[in-house]
Amino acid sequence: MSIGILLPGQADFVAWRQQARRLLAAAVPPEQVEWRVVGDPPGLFGGAPLPAEAAPVTASVPRAFLDQAEVAIRHRDPERFALLYRILWRIVRGEHGLMQVATDADIVRLQAMTKAVRRDAHKMHAFLRFRGIEMPARSVEGEAGSPEAAGPDSPGERYVAWFEPDHHILEAETGFFIRRFAALRWSILTPEASAHWDGETLRMGAGGSRAEAPSEDAHEELWRAYYRSIFNPARMKPAAMRAEMPVKYWKNLPEARDIPRLMAEAPQRVAEMVARGATPAAERRQRFVQPAAPPAVAEGMPADLFSQIDDPATAMAALRAEMTARPDLPEWTRAATQMVFGEGPIGAPLLFVGEQPGDEEDLAGRPFVGPAGRMFDRAATEAGIDRPAAYVTNAVKHFKFKPTGRRRLHESPNAGDITWYRPFLKREIELVAPRLVVSLGATALRALTGKPLAITKVRGELIETADGLRVFPTVHPSYLLRLPDPESKEREYARFVADLRAAQREVA
Repeated sequence: MSIGILLPGQADFVAWRQQARRLLAAAVPPEQVEWRVVGDPPGLFGGAPLPAEAAPVTASVPRAFLDQAEVAIRHRDPERFALLYRILWRIVRGEHGLMQVATDADIVRLQAMTKAVRRDAHKMHAFLRFRGIEMPARSVEGEAGSPEAAGPDSPGERYVAWFEPDHHILEAETGFFIRRFAALRWSILTPEASAHWDGETLRMGAGGSRAEAPSEDAHEELWRAYYRSIFNPARMKPAAMRAEMPVKYWKNLPEARDIPRLMAEAPQRVAEMVARGATPAAERRQRFVQPAAPPAVAEGMPADLFSQIDDPATAMAALRAEMTARPDLPEWTRAATQMVFGEGPIGAPLLFVGEQPGDEEDLAGRPFVGPAGRMFDRAATEAGIDRPAAYVTNAVKHFKFKPTGRRRLHESPNAGDITWYRPFLKREIELVAPRLVVSLGATALRALTGKPLAITKVRGELIETADGLRVFPTVHPSYLLRLPDPESKEREYARFVADLRAAQREVA
């Protein structure tokens, strides 16, 4: 006789996992299990309940299986529960390397499900559009999935979106929208379920209908104007557009009504662009904030005699003046707005070395003031570091970039650039005399050690250079900005904060 398992929800991984552990404890093979969800019609054979004495068992399974199973369970295939239990059964029964067998039929199917669910989530993130509605002073009684039934909202604007996912992804993907629109009140309606966020609490509800979501709002034309302004006719590829933005989503996208006209006008616009010719690349921006002048060096004292100066602050000013006046700077530095020197107190216990100034640092003449610098400041504060008491600098002191129209694209320093600036970095560190130097990224680590080292192998470990310098390697905060999804950004940001906290403990 088969064993009937009833799950409370279509994508309840916790419940499935608990039941799977009980089945393993009772040694029930996959072919004897009938999986159903609350609300499903009874199975063909009914299925006997699992004996109460079958307590859950703890089984060791690969992390790769758990990660994929948690995603694949959101797939719409009614056989997904049975597939996951069958794979689990095989792993526990001795096929420990099953997840690495790319040709196995069950693994192929699991990976296809996982890929489909993730693609559906990506489409939801990209093509869900909120529209504003005015909520009355006291919400009226409404249908279970409607915005009015989301709870007793205060008066004001609420944002509502309609989406038709291919799989059971709504509840799992609400975290993305909470992080992105945490301060707004919003509702997401789908045919099977709805999600409502009031700024503090998430409530799940029944499914809704497209008629309950507004068809347009006051911001519609502004969004369409933005889309028209970024549409590049020279790069129009209709097949790729339809592949990335399937027609099924067009009815819910405000910009979709402009796409046919933009596509029709594209050939003429391209011809006009060719006739106008290329826009000359701007070597540098003309307006920038002039940095404060460095402390004056004693009159008549050559900068290259800095090693003979007893006062570290005066010696630091001399070093800065020397670098500014060098006639042999790398050729590419002529395009930079200015040199960006280090900043912070002499004697700082922690000294942080980054790669090179970015666009905002180049204009301001100060290090760590751009997006990566702001992320570093936030992480340092969370790690308990007194940010103003730390010294920050870069291995390379000028912004290396490639001009493209009105933008300046960052270019990584090469080995020759790092070597040229290295003696000056070494003198700068000697004058600050920190108890620990934290290298942010591979360029900084190479400048400090004189050799290329993989951050992944030495991250978080104390390294002592040939000069006796104590170096603590970690990633550059710009790495966190380049991560593709919010989950990995949160995970790696927490790890970065932990690295900074460990560095702080070294000097505490």
